[in-house]
Amino acid sequence: MKQRNILSIVVPIVLLALWQIVGSRPGMQAMLPSPSLVLSAWYEWIFGQAGMGLDVYKGTWLANVQYSASRVAVGFVMAMVVAIPLGLMIGWSRITAVMLDPMVQMFRPIPITAWLPFSIAAFGITNMGSISLIFLGGFFAIVVNATQGARDVDKNLVRAALMMGASPWTLLLRVILPAALPNIFTGMRLGLGIAWTAVVAAEMVAVKSGLGYVLWDAYYVGRMDIVFADMASIGMMGFLSDRLIIWIERRVLTWRLLQNH
Repeated sequence: MKQRNILSIVVPIVLLALWQIVGSRPGMQAMLPSPSLVLSAWYEWIFGQAGMGLDVYKGTWLANVQYSASRVAVGFVMAMVVAIPLGLMIGWSRITAVMLDPMVQMFRPIPITAWLPFSIAAFGITNMGSISLIFLGGFFAIVVNATQGARDVDKNLVRAALMMGASPWTLLLRVILPAALPNIFTGMRLGLGIAWTAVVAAEMVAVKSGLGYVLWDAYYVGRMDIVFADMASIGMMGFLSDRLIIWIERRVLTWRLLQNH
């Protein structure tokens, strides 16, 4: 275990060392600031006193993280509420699949950025514009995996439930949903990653706050140290939210862990 932990940090350390060497060369800081400069800017962004000096980013990190995280949370929860039952119905009901699955598969390949003009036209420069893009980003990943999970349910379980007199509603809640949960959690993890991509794209254009807005604003004024600190912040938030989904999954699917052991 110790050897595995050591190996897991070797590549990041090597990459950071190479980055430091390249970023410290003359003329590189405007394009690729060194990790030490990025860490210094990140520290001021987090702990600096807002409104002090010419650095407009000082002390604004937490507020912008909260803006982005709240938008991701709202949009992602909305996506789950709609996509999970819809995916189960498409996967289980042939009629629903014929009616809705072609439309889902037609809209699914459209990039999130392609929805930006429609989002701005429909909602303007508001939170709802960014939330709608986050919803779309999470929705398609979840609905596709929920559909596949419902289709992969062991037919013997379904027959056994029907023989015991289970109603269609009971069958859906007590047999199909539990069996599809591993696929649903996979879709949630994929959808959450896309949701963070969507919030950055939306905040660059559709709102004037959040990590995406700071990313674009810092690039526009030539603060590449803040740009890299922002990218690291987005990666960190995405990683932490993914760990949260995994933590919930392990507690919901305890039967699966016991089965694997």
